[in-house]
Amino acid sequence: MPDTGNEVVGHIKWYDTTKGYGFVVADDGQGDVLLHANVLRAFGAATAAEGARIAIEVQRTDKGRQAVRIISLDQLHTPQPSDIREPRPTDFVNDVVVDSPLEPARVKWFDKVKGFGFVNIFGQAEDIFIHMEVLRRSGIGDLAPGEAVAVRIIAGPRGRMAAEVTLWERAVAGAVPGAMPVAVARPPE
Repeated sequence: MPDTGNEVVGHIKWYDTTKGYGFVVADDGQGDVLLHANVLRAFGAATAAEGARIAIEVQRTDKGRQAVRIISLDQLHTPQPSDIREPRPTDFVNDVVVDSPLEPARVKWFDKVKGFGFVNIFGQAEDIFIHMEVLRRSGIGDLAPGEAVAVRIIAGPRGRMAAEVTLWERAVAGAVPGAMPVAVARPPE
C-alpha cells in the first residue's frame, strides 16, 4: 500500500515532455521524486524548467517516491547555468546579434531528440527556427507545443531564427535583462 500525504520541496532535476516524465531533487535528501506528465497537467502546466522550485505531495511506492499533486511550481526564478552567455556573432554564420527586442511567440513544435523546432511571432505566419543549443544557452531544457515564450530573432543562414529564448512569465516579470515592457499579463491566444 502506498504511503501518501507527504509534502516535499525541491527543484526540477529534468523534465522531458517527449517521455512524459522527469524528476524532482528533494531538499530532504531522501532521493529523487518521479514527476509524471499527468500530475503536471493537473496543475495546469505543460512542462517544467530545469532548476524550477517546486512543492509537491508525494507517495512512496515499491519503486520509490512519486509526485501525486503539485502544490506550487515557481518557474520564474530558475537558477541560470553559469555557462549562459550572450550569443556572439561567431555563433551563427554571417549573422550579427543586435540589440533586438524580445518578441512574444508561441511554440509551434519542438523536438528535443531532433534538437530543434519552430515558434511563430504573434500575428505573423512565418516560422522562426529554434535550435536546442539556443535553448541550453537560454537556460531552458525543453519547449511544449502551444507554450508562450519571448524570443530575440536574427537572420540565420536559412531564414529567421531565435538567438535567445525566455519563458513568457520571466519576460513579463522583467526578470530578463533587456526585456521588452509588456502591458498584458498573458500573450494573445
